[in-house]
Amino acid sequence: MSPGSAHTWTVRVLVVEDHATLASRIAQGLRQAGMAVDLVYDGAAALEVSSSTVYDVIVLDRDLPIVHGDQVCRTLTGSGPRILMLTAAAEVEHRVAGLELGADDYLGKPFAFVELIARVRALSRRAPSAPPALQHQDLTVDRARHRAARGSRSLNLTRKEFGILEMLMAADGAMVSAEQLLEHVWDLNIDPFSNIVSVTMTRLRRKLGDPPLIETVVGRGYRM
Repeated sequence: MSPGSAHTWTVRVLVVEDHATLASRIAQGLRQAGMAVDLVYDGAAALEVSSSTVYDVIVLDRDLPIVHGDQVCRTLTGSGPRILMLTAAAEVEHRVAGLELGADDYLGKPFAFVELIARVRALSRRAPSAPPALQHQDLTVDRARHRAARGSRSLNLTRKEFGILEMLMAADGAMVSAEQLLEHVWDLNIDPFSNIVSVTMTRLRRKLGDPPLIETVVGRGYRM
């Protein structure tokens, strides 16, 4: 582990889809699968938000307004996030064209949500800086299986508790602020003045047990 790998906690996804109902359903499904999801409806917004936020995977509709999905894909290819391209066109040549633009995977509409979630998870694991497991003293976090254990005791964590623990473990002793936890474990819609981080942290510490593993840095944040 290293501080440089500190963006590899809960999977952060950007959904870019101009059909509002479908976009909301995709975002809801991914959030229920434990991912932090942001949502935009056109290519220009996708380029803007991805320039300031680190994403693991971008679910990108091909036929977008303002800036076409093809151009978004060309621009973002090689910049870090894996790209899953969506399209209503089912022909092989369209799938090949999407992959040649730099997309990492391709999914035709209509699709099964279980397949979408599986493909997003698979792409997130292909990120070169994403270690499959994190270890701190007797605490182990298995990112691939979404499991955590302290010694021989399995921990029954909620998605957000797991996300906080992942982020602190990945920081490898560095301080992580409450604002960083809000940004990466939750999503852009969360109230920045919410006390949800401290409430979730209290529950997480209770489940981790003694001796304590998470230190509060007064006025600054938390660290392992």
